[in-house]
Amino acid sequence: MTIVAILSTRDASGEKSYRAIAGEKHSVGKTAGQALDALTAQLGETEFSALLVIQSFHPDTFFSAQQQERLSELMRLWRSARDRGQELLPEQQAQLDYLVEAELRAATARTAALMQPENS
Repeated sequence: MTIVAILSTRDASGEKSYRAIAGEKHSVGKTAGQALDALTAQLGETEFSALLVIQSFHPDTFFSAQQQERLSELMRLWRSARDRGQELLPEQQAQLDYLVEAELRAATARTAALMQPENS
């Protein structure tokens, strides 16, 4: 099964977009569905079975406001570099990769917390 994370980001003008990520592959779209469709095409799977993780839009104990802000900032830088045909600086790319993975782990932890039976 493929695990896909979908992150909401904003560009320098404040326009919202979505980034879908599965391992080394990623895509961007104006909607979560567009990003997912573009990613699915890259994966080349005729029968797509995946666990979708959509980023929480509010800071929580799993992914802080500071982490969200830095992730958005790095995504803006990534888009700008991509549009110029360049790449992020290695330390920026490493931090972006780390934060994407951290958000995926946070989403997994959120899901696990939601699935826990409530202690009455």
